Amino acid sequence: MNDPRKNDSSEPTTHFGFQDVPESRKAEKVAEVFHSVAAKYDLMNDLLSGGMHRLWKRFTIELSGVRSGNRVLDIAGGTGDLARQFSRIVGDTGEVVLADINASMLKVGRDRLLDRGVSGNISFVQADAEKLPFPDNHFDCVTIAFGLRNVTHKDAAIASMLRVLKPGGRLLVLEFSKPKSSLLSKVYDTYSFNFMPLVGKLVTNDADSYRYLAESIRMHPDQDTLKAMMLDAGFDRVTYHNMTGGIVALHRGIKP
Repeated sequence: MNDPRKNDSSEPTTHFGFQDVPESRKAEKVAEVFHSVAAKYDLMNDLLSGGMHRLWKRFTIELSGVRSGNRVLDIAGGTGDLARQFSRIVGDTGEVVLADINASMLKVGRDRLLDRGVSGNISFVQADAEKLPFPDNHFDCVTIAFGLRNVTHKDAAIASMLRVLKPGGRLLVLEFSKPKSSLLSKVYDTYSFNFMPLVGKLVTNDADSYRYLAESIRMHPDQDTLKAMMLDAGFDRVTYHNMTGGIVALHRGIKP
């Protein structure tokens, strides 16, 4: 959990990568990053993960327990990888909502899914994870993949996700985390702070956004800290699964 500090104007600050910025400006600065990378987001995911992000998302879907007729919310849904699969699983009697705070990412996701013929049981909502505009006890499953680290008040977002879930509903948080091996951690640091910005520069002409993304990963709570945050918010049976040596972790919690 972030430890807000005061700046000269007494406004609380928070992390934007390795920088401290006023809390009121973080969402705007994160939006600038994703406006910049939206058009080539999928291509960069494939390049930077070697396609592994597809396996991480597949495991998320398997662990979600989503079935026909369920109602699913995919927060920070980006270009729609999870939403597309959930739409297929829940069928005509189910519902999928792809939500993203960033208009550019939401447009790319909507256009991509509609181009692939995904419609009927899916809707698109621009929404802030900290203040979800949905009724209490509404969804069977909520997912957020590679989005929680960009949220200013993570505890507020987790509480908001708990509120909109039905009792017995599941939250799944797929996010970059902390490698378990010190050797892997060193290799990962070299990769993140050298290779990622370089590829960002070559492919999107934007090294700074990918430098921020690498920094944001390092500032995100580790596996046990995030588990504790979910328990504090009121989730039961919180577990996590490390993937790729802990570079990525999938947390799962149940609403009592």
